[in-house]
Amino acid sequence: MSKKLVAYFSASGVTKAAAERLAKAIGADLFEIKPKTPYTRADLDWTDKKSRSSVETNDPNCRPEIFDTLANMDDYSTVFLGFPIWWYVAPKIINTFVESYDFSGKTVIPFATSGGSEMGKTTDVLKSLCPAANWKNGKVVNGMSEKMLGDWADTF
Repeated sequence: MSKKLVAYFSASGVTKAAAERLAKAIGADLFEIKPKTPYTRADLDWTDKKSRSSVETNDPNCRPEIFDTLANMDDYSTVFLGFPIWWYVAPKIINTFVESYDFSGKTVIPFATSGGSEMGKTTDVLKSLCPAANWKNGKVVNGMSEKMLGDWADTF
């Protein structure tokens, strides 16, 4: 039996709501990727080139620390990985998460929330960090109901 996980990072609560609907729809476990240092409103100000999120996005080597680890990643064969889109890519904390575990042989499906951007090069970037996983093309899931999320997840 394959076990599913929905792991997500949510800066404002939007991605958290989508992740909770998805986990409920597919009967998956849920894990929140929390930064060791929480983001403030000022940190998330994308119009400020000196805000934390802007600086992190522009630094290819940035890997924000994660508050907690998932002890049983080996239990999962499928991981839905959720996050907001920041400048057409996943926030750097997702890079930290992907590089922190062995995803060899696991199916990983990214999903995102966004104020207007599509996935951009997100999957390609994540795939390059963890090529041993079976990456599927993700999608932006804004406004999808629990049923719609479940129907989409069932295609994998």
